[in-house]
Amino acid sequence: MRDYIRHPSDIPIQYHVQETGIHIIENLNNISQGGLCFRSTVAIKNNTPLMISIPLINPGIEMSGVVVWCEPSDEAFEMGIKFLDEESAFRIRLIEQICYIEHYRREVLLSEGRNLDSEQAAVEWIEKFASDFPS
Repeated sequence: MRDYIRHPSDIPIQYHVQETGIHIIENLNNISQGGLCFRSTVAIKNNTPLMISIPLINPGIEMSGVVVWCEPSDEAFEMGIKFLDEESAFRIRLIEQICYIEHYRREVLLSEGRNLDSEQAAVEWIEKFASDFPS
C-alpha cells in the first residue's frame, strides 16, 4: 500500500549524482509527495543522494533525493527516489499540476489539433480541472 497518490507523468527531468558527476535528462514516470520514479539508462546504487530538477519550470525547481530502489527494466532501469526535505511537498504539488497541464496540452493537440503553449494550456486546465485536482 502506498503512502501517497502517484500521479503519472512523462515530463522531462534532470538529475545529477554528485559523487559520480553523472548529469542526465530522462522522463519522469510518476511523482507523489514522497518521491518519484523514472526510467534511466544508468543504474544507480541504493542510498545514493542526487539532485533533481524539472526543466519545464522557469525558474527551475531543485529537490534533493536519495535512490531507494533501482531495478532492471528491458534495456534500462526503473528508479525510485525518496525526497529528503519537507520543503519538497509544496514543490511536488506544483509539479503534479504541471504534469497534468502538459498532458492536457498534448491531448488537445492530438484530439483537437490545437497547439497550445504551456501558459494557454494552464489557463484552460485550471478552468476545467483544478477544482477536481486530487489532494
